[in-house]
Amino acid sequence: MTKRGKFITLEGIEGAGKSSHLAFIQGFLQSAGKTVVLTREPGGTALGEKIRELLLDHRNEAMASDTELLLMFAARAQHLAQVICPALARGDWVLCDRFTDATYAYQGGGRGIAHSRIAAMEAWVQGELRPDLTLLLDVPEDIGLQRAGQRSTPDRFERERGEFFKRVRAAYLDMAKNYAARYRVIDAAQPLDKVQKEIQKILAVES
Repeated sequence: MTKRGKFITLEGIEGAGKSSHLAFIQGFLQSAGKTVVLTREPGGTALGEKIRELLLDHRNEAMASDTELLLMFAARAQHLAQVICPALARGDWVLCDRFTDATYAYQGGGRGIAHSRIAAMEAWVQGELRPDLTLLLDVPEDIGLQRAGQRSTPDRFERERGEFFKRVRAAYLDMAKNYAARYRVIDAAQPLDKVQKEIQKILAVES
């Protein structure tokens, strides 16, 4: 019987440096002999990427919070069925750029949707599946937004004000306290090499 793979998620607000560290994490795990499936949310499948376009397009600023929540879970249901669950069943390690914790942070903390409503969707779409390890790249919202502003044209979420990201960050830190067994909080305001050294230490234990 094939041993189930591990499910690792990377979380953080805009400008936390997730994109910079994903390839590093993938390379570290592969060097440890793991078969790694690198994916992202929203997205990860052809259908999910189309939903991602809808969610990030700044022309859709009038999107209702409930619509946003439902689209997130629609993309996630497809992602789980088509990519994540089959990979874990094969024994692969799944490395995902954001997952349901992002929904609690952005749609819950940021938009103010009740935790219980998100939890009901989570139970329906995911069943008992939860990440084995969540790496939270934590950075103050002013630093994150400054970094994000140096990139391409801001998407629909990046156009939100600082108060929005302050609530998002607070929601992430609350989850880190409530789910300490699977969360590892990393100070992402540090230089890149120091952040990656911290990540390497954490992964060395997990892998």
